[in-house]
Amino acid sequence: MDRVMRMSSEKGVVIFTKNSCCLCYAVQVLFRDLRVQPTIHEIDNDPDCREIEKALVRLGCANSVPAVFVSGKLVGSTNDVMSLHLSGSLVPLIKPYQSFRN
Repeated sequence: MDRVMRMSSEKGVVIFTKNSCCLCYAVQVLFRDLRVQPTIHEIDNDPDCREIEKALVRLGCANSVPAVFVSGKLVGSTNDVMSLHLSGSLVPLIKPYQSFRN
């Protein structure tokens, strides 16, 4: 779990994904559309994939991926991110990490 916490704190927005997960892709696209370039950790390419998945679930992610962290804190999985976005709470949360270049 220490490794996951360290990885999740590397940058402002970090997403743990699997390359075969369509919801992971959708969450990545959402952040890019909101002008945020998240750090992506594709855990299926990691030899410790199972341990990372277990750690993400222990941290409170309903599904191991996608797992979104902002400022080192777990935001959650797809449902959590989409709920925040629809309620208007996601943009203020990620505002410090938005790029305003066109």
